[in-house]
Amino acid sequence: MPGGRYDAVLLAGGRARRLGGADKPGAEVGGRPLIGWVGGAVADAERLVVVGPPRAVLPRAIVVREDPPGSGPVPALRAGLAEVRAPWTVLLAADLPFLRPDHVAALLDAAGTGGAVLVDQDGREQWLAGCWPTAALREALAAYGGASLRGLLGPLGPVPVALPAGERPPWYDCDTPDALLHADRLAVPYDP
Repeated sequence: MPGGRYDAVLLAGGRARRLGGADKPGAEVGGRPLIGWVGGAVADAERLVVVGPPRAVLPRAIVVREDPPGSGPVPALRAGLAEVRAPWTVLLAADLPFLRPDHVAALLDAAGTGGAVLVDQDGREQWLAGCWPTAALREALAAYGGASLRGLLGPLGPVPVALPAGERPPWYDCDTPDALLHADRLAVPYDP
């Protein structure tokens, strides 16, 4: 990635249906809200843009909402990207408790002209854990009428990035109550 400058967009406005509509980004793992863990992974971003409701845990964040709220990741990305100024954009879900700065650095280091996307242990792309040239994202969004992140981001030709999983894989997301409990059991307690 040329220049090392990036902004981060965290998608934090979903409906969390599998969590009964609970505030998933605000759910705690290891004593810290999920969105706090993800925000910590991009602490060196020039701008931190959160698409979702305001959160005290990320006081420096620029907060925007997709229209209408809860309409999905493509409209959320569109809303967040409007606030991005850096040449690179790190796009992340707000429920990745084991994502760390070194994982984000690995994505940025690996990025080719089409960006980079984290892949899980089975080689599946994790579209809400990647970095992208901002101009390419804007161009793709302007021409895209679909609702799938894969449909939007896949054609950009991102470099797949496989990272060691260990017991705390960086792509682990908390979509269900069981996943949230499991993450909490594995988490290293947060000590501010």
